[in-house]
Amino acid sequence: MLPQAIAILAPGGRLAVISFHSLEDRMVKNFIRTNARPGDAPERLPLRAAELPPARLRSVGKPLRPGPGEISANPRARSAVLRVAEMLV
Repeated sequence: MLPQAIAILAPGGRLAVISFHSLEDRMVKNFIRTNARPGDAPERLPLRAAELPPARLRSVGKPLRPGPGEISANPRARSAVLRVAEMLV
């Protein structure tokens, strides 16, 4: 679902994902991290940083977790993590 969301996201658009399990969160984190790096280039090809293809995403802020008030109102929210990324290109 994440690659499909990137395909339809407009430049400047934001992708917000809530995960409820650590394995889900790891997949989202790795996806954002991978797409926040410049594009692929051959390993030994001498390129300057400005010549690399631009990154597609930028992570926005830190992961958000529910506060004590929200957890007391909704105990199932205790494991939720919200991650946000912004489309650059």
